[in-house]
Amino acid sequence: MSSRPEYIRDDVQEHDFGVVNKPLTMWERVYGSAGVRKLFILVMLALLWQGYAARLNNPLIFPTFGDTMTSFLQRVVSGELPQKAWFSVEVLLMGYGLGLVLALVITMIAMTSRLGDDLLETLTAMLNPLPAIALLPVALIWFGLGNGSVVFVLVHAVMWPIALATHSGFLGVSNNLRVVGRNYGLRGFTYVRRILIPAAFPSILSGLKIGWAFAWRTLIAAELVFGATSGSGGLGWFIYENKNVLDIPAVFAGLFTVILIGLLVENLFFRTIERKTVQRWGMHS
Repeated sequence: MSSRPEYIRDDVQEHDFGVVNKPLTMWERVYGSAGVRKLFILVMLALLWQGYAARLNNPLIFPTFGDTMTSFLQRVVSGELPQKAWFSVEVLLMGYGLGLVLALVITMIAMTSRLGDDLLETLTAMLNPLPAIALLPVALIWFGLGNGSVVFVLVHAVMWPIALATHSGFLGVSNNLRVVGRNYGLRGFTYVRRILIPAAFPSILSGLKIGWAFAWRTLIAAELVFGATSGSGGLGWFIYENKNVLDIPAVFAGLFTVILIGLLVENLFFRTIERKTVQRWGMHS
């Protein structure tokens, strides 16, 4: 029995319930790549930067993108920017790692008892609104002019957003998963590692990203102050030093370096973790 012509679709073969896939056009393949779309956005932003700076025509206020790139490449070739960037990243990783460990510890304590939960809520309500950079004078008194002062404020900046995101993710785990874990006899850290962390990982990953961003902001701000005090530092000190000599393209080159490192970490590190965990576990749309 043949089908009536008006009910036959061009993209479906008769007696075959599968849809015939048409080959994608070149535009569809290009537009379907997230990397290409993001590159297009970056190019547009660079063109806007160049056009506005050229129209303003005041390099002491806003240098062009071309001048900034020239200064950036010169400082990279000389080795100054890589050295400053590595100094900052090294301190950042110390503060971020310590803050992450403390955040996970206090969150696991909060999940084990009501008193621990009240402790976390009280501490976050007290300390999370407190700007990390405001603690730098106290840190300088306690730890002196070494990296310990910067690491201290970084731990404060990182710890509370990660703890809040992780705790929120743990509370959002379904009761069915909790019951399954209990029925298998999982308790303590094993229960957290095998049940809570995988189920709450999207929230944990969001907290890690927020903590990383907060750490970068705090580090650069701390180095602007700390570098002026000790006469040394990383990217923050590089920006401060070039501002004093009115080398504004170099100042923007330092800011561009911070942005570039942020883009690399987001697209290479966090995106890889998301692909291997959240998307692989079917928790991402």
